[in-house]
Amino acid sequence: MNTTTVISKFGKITLFPINSLQSFSTFCKSAFMGMINPTIKMRLLFQQLEFVGNQSFGIILLAGSMVGAIFGIQLGIIFKIFGAESMIGAAAGFGLSRELAPVIGGFLVTGRAGSAMAAELGTMRVNEQIDAMRVMAVNPYNYLVAPRVIAAILMMPILVIFFVVSGVLASFIIASTFYQVDTAEFLAKIQWVVAPKDLFDGCVKATVFGFIFSTIGCYQGFNASGGAKGVGEATTKAVVISYVAILSADYFITYLQFYISS
Repeated sequence: MNTTTVISKFGKITLFPINSLQSFSTFCKSAFMGMINPTIKMRLLFQQLEFVGNQSFGIILLAGSMVGAIFGIQLGIIFKIFGAESMIGAAAGFGLSRELAPVIGGFLVTGRAGSAMAAELGTMRVNEQIDAMRVMAVNPYNYLVAPRVIAAILMMPILVIFFVVSGVLASFIIASTFYQVDTAEFLAKIQWVVAPKDLFDGCVKATVFGFIFSTIGCYQGFNASGGAKGVGEATTKAVVISYVAILSADYFITYLQFYISS
């Protein structure tokens, strides 16, 4: 392998993420313009609200209950050593509100709704339906992307709230059943430790995560190629990249929230 070939491959590897970021930024700009367009069809928006929110409701409640129950069992073992079993609800509520509910909820909705967005738009791309929309003077960003992004942004905070509520209720059942924690004391410790700002910060994260997985899912679908195989690859990329982006964004948002609070 000569020097020219090595330099060429190195250049391609270096420029690929830069070109991808530029392309994604342009896509997000077009999606944003579609979101602020007053001609967006409310019927399409309500369909996506139902798809992202209502159809994710069951799995969010189930996951929140399971995580809250696990929190109750694991934390109860530790708190029992110090005679502080009544802190189970406070610890579960704090952890769920600020971190676990938005991250796990974001992962679950990404796997269900984000992947579906990528697959649906990818199928439309390889079947040339998106090109046909442009020929008919229909803006695909306004018609396809904007309703999905808006729905994800609006529904994620609501889903996170239900995640936290179901998790705290599950931790209460565990605390009262296995550790005989009094209800009044359980609620008092939650009021003492968990502030409304904690839930608000979690909802802020959820809003950002909704924007992340919806834009990435739509972007991957819009750029799918190669038939059914290309749609599958676009769907996989959408989910994996969204997971990594959510975790990365979670770190920076947590740092900013901590910095602002201090």
